Amino acid sequence: MKYCDFNGCRNKIERGKYCEEHKRDKPKKPSKVEYDSSNKPFYNSSIWKATRKKVYERERGCCQRCGRFVFGKLAQVHHIVKVKNNPTLKLEENNLRLLCPECHMIEEHEEENKKVFANYFMPPSQK
Repeated sequence: MKYCDFNGCRNKIERGKYCEEHKRDKPKKPSKVEYDSSNKPFYNSSIWKATRKKVYERERGCCQRCGRFVFGKLAQVHHIVKVKNNPTLKLEENNLRLLCPECHMIEEHEEENKKVFANYFMPPSQK
């Protein structure tokens, strides 16, 4: 047993630095990125790499959100409609945006319920 590290405290503890009275509740830090790792084999496939390259060339390496040039592997291709929400759109070029890492983080945490393709999926009679 040892004494609590708080200045002047005489409480004895078995482990840690502080007694129950002086313990500090540390807020948990949010993880930097929350990506769905179940799609990892897809992102390593040659068809994805070719599609990613097309999107990079289409946008000439510029982030579609801020306009900044993003070089090579730093460029991130973002799915507007997430793959887990609609797997049929994972290779649809109209569902992909080229983003810099900063803008990609913002896009990932924005509201998910955007009506991006509202007109695209409507039957022709309703357009």
